[in-house]
Amino acid sequence: MAGLAPTFGRGAMTNHWVDIRNADLILAMGGNPAEAHPVGFRWVMEAKEKNDARLVVVDPRFTRTAAVADYFAEIRTGTDIAFLGGLVNYLIETDRIHHDYVREYTDASLIVGEAFGFEDGLFTGYDETEGKYETDSWNYDYDDEGNALRDPTLQHPRCVFQLMREHYSRYTLDVVSSVCGTPRDKLQRVWEMAGETAVPGRTMTILYALGWTQHSIGSQIIRTAAIIQLLLGNMGMRGGGVNALRGHSNIQGLTDLGLLSDQLPGYLTLPDDDEQAYDDYILERARPPLVPDEVSYWRHYERFHVSLMKAWYGNSATAENDWCYDWLPKLSEKLYDILHTFERMSHGEITGYFCQGFNPLAAFPHKAKVTASLSRLKYLVVIDPLRTETAEFWKNHGEYNDVDPAGIGTEVFRLPTSSFAEEDGSIVNSSRWLQWFWRAAPPPGEARPDTAILAGIFLRLQRLYREEGGAFPDPVLNLHWPYRHPEEPSPEELAREYNGWALEDIVDEERNVICRAGEQVEDYGMLRADGGTACGCWIFAGCWTEDGNQMARRDNSDPYGTGQTLGWAWSWPVNRRILYNRASARPDGTPWAENKAVVWWNGQRWVGTDVPDFPVDSDPTAQLGPFLMNQTGRGQLFARDRLAEGPFPEHYEPFETPIASNPLHPHNPLAKHNPGARVFEQDRENFGTFEEFPHAATSYRLTEHFHYWTMHNRLNAIAQPEKFVEIGESLANELGIEKGDRVRVSSKRGHIDAVAVVTKRIRPLQVAGQTVHQVGIPLHWGFLGETKKSHLTNTLTPSVGDANTQTPEYKSFLVRVDKL
Repeated sequence: MAGLAPTFGRGAMTNHWVDIRNADLILAMGGNPAEAHPVGFRWVMEAKEKNDARLVVVDPRFTRTAAVADYFAEIRTGTDIAFLGGLVNYLIETDRIHHDYVREYTDASLIVGEAFGFEDGLFTGYDETEGKYETDSWNYDYDDEGNALRDPTLQHPRCVFQLMREHYSRYTLDVVSSVCGTPRDKLQRVWEMAGETAVPGRTMTILYALGWTQHSIGSQIIRTAAIIQLLLGNMGMRGGGVNALRGHSNIQGLTDLGLLSDQLPGYLTLPDDDEQAYDDYILERARPPLVPDEVSYWRHYERFHVSLMKAWYGNSATAENDWCYDWLPKLSEKLYDILHTFERMSHGEITGYFCQGFNPLAAFPHKAKVTASLSRLKYLVVIDPLRTETAEFWKNHGEYNDVDPAGIGTEVFRLPTSSFAEEDGSIVNSSRWLQWFWRAAPPPGEARPDTAILAGIFLRLQRLYREEGGAFPDPVLNLHWPYRHPEEPSPEELAREYNGWALEDIVDEERNVICRAGEQVEDYGMLRADGGTACGCWIFAGCWTEDGNQMARRDNSDPYGTGQTLGWAWSWPVNRRILYNRASARPDGTPWAENKAVVWWNGQRWVGTDVPDFPVDSDPTAQLGPFLMNQTGRGQLFARDRLAEGPFPEHYEPFETPIASNPLHPHNPLAKHNPGARVFEQDRENFGTFEEFPHAATSYRLTEHFHYWTMHNRLNAIAQPEKFVEIGESLANELGIEKGDRVRVSSKRGHIDAVAVVTKRIRPLQVAGQTVHQVGIPLHWGFLGETKKSHLTNTLTPSVGDANTQTPEYKSFLVRVDKL
């Protein structure tokens, strides 16, 4: 993602929660932090109270965050790129950009090859038959030595800056207002406030959550925000950044540790099926610099990969067998995501399903399809502390789960686990902080930790392979399993393994021993590609060193008064709190502004309030770029081939849209929706139209409930006992609905019944010459728990996802509201 480390883009704060207090402007868009993140929201309020910061909220609803905001602007759900793209156009045309930052620290000056182009909503290389792009033309122009060509004046017509300027010139005030439904004066005011942070002494931070990710264009929305922050010079700065607010702490840990099907721990990736050769796999990922002498830290990819293989396979991983490369799965799909998995399941291609810490029946889109898919399994294993709707998908719960158990042959096993409060170990919050916690009580009954359950499954499988044989036994029989109690690895052992250790003495360039065999490594800089180190997750290297458990630290001293508190817990990578903080200083190493200083050059090394995100001894005269995870050393305004639907974000309509066409490309049906999105035919048939389902709907969360867990808690049930939907007064008057009436909300995929909350918080919008009404639907409640029983919200939602992450489009779909 532009400005963000490209492989960290699935959701991590570039800055951190406490740093929000350093902002001058806070843009909450694609999230409702006062409601969904009430503890962290204290730092927003502190910024307002102590830093005189302004809070701006852009949302389809007037939310609890908007209630304490300085300014609120309504928006049609799914049109964030149009809103932000208009801001890009405004910043460029009004000259509200940080010129020195943009020229020195972004790829604005790099020249794009002549083959790249964009016409009527489509970039070059689109294959209509395949429904995807060939991305070879999305690249810079290079000299004979492979270095990207550059025009530091930013005047070359093919430089990134000029192409970007041309791309977003279409996003005028009138066009954006027509697409988003946001009044012109509100657009103008928000854009003006953002533009005021283009000066060195002021910063804007952008806070987002699932309101951005859960769209078919979600990744590109986030990238547009990163482009804006690069233009304003707000990346790497105190009080700046693009900050993903994770739903709960270990969602961050899930992605960090590679639990997505295409990843390995530390955002390393599994090979594709056409990468059978180890050298090809490494070469593709060890991205060499595209500008002379840049850091491009991914060139050390092999160090991280080999150290991971040594942690997994120990002595079995050798240079002669390419570190067990042949034992890794090779992906025939880019991502075996939930939509893909349940598509295969619906066709009977999956026999069994292990469901750990998920509630697919309630949380995955199109409940009817999920039910039908689970019904085709031979067995389902649910690993969870509580009763879940998924574990009881086969039970008839009347109208709320009207199934015939006699017709479902799936055998269901429930394995009760301990909860987070009943275990020792670390959690990773949105700020990338690994914090160690100690259990408050033992788990009840037969509940066991997830590690014990998974270890038990593995050891039994290993024994069966050993005794009876089986296909491809090597990775199972040779897995390194050095734990003191093999049947239940301890959190401490796992943490040390993630940190990594030396298998032999590690020496520096002068042959000095810097880490002896058997010792824990201090950071990922000690990892080696020759098999001399083992590390379970390279970005966690440093969390448990020879000095002990760094995650258990609780020193909240803050000597600079900036909120960094480097002695509190431990942050990946290497305890760094603000990513790309080298960008907080000018090219000569002095801070852009003293009140925003993070790191600076003291004449010999980089020092400051944070751990420098840069080689500490790199003299500023070397002119290295601060974005060391990118091949250019610069923040990427032009994403090249890193995203599926184009190197510049473009507005496309949700797959269920309340208007007839994409207003930016009304005559090109291929550009109505995201042209790079993957859609299964069965799901395409279940998309509704605005003629039958005229109201735009979005889902959201409540403070009083946490997903589907707290439905089991009587106090939460008392606080929010019954399912409701929010509709505006204007729509309610049209339909003859009063507050407290029961209504039916229907989509192409089913219906839910709920209580109507008639509110001023949702207003009709004027979009493309017509009136659009929006409906808000909380996602909580189901047919289990202490609350009143109800239909599951995902009965309504469509099965389509973001073209890059396949995150389902829960935030934009079509419904019809009827009074019961």
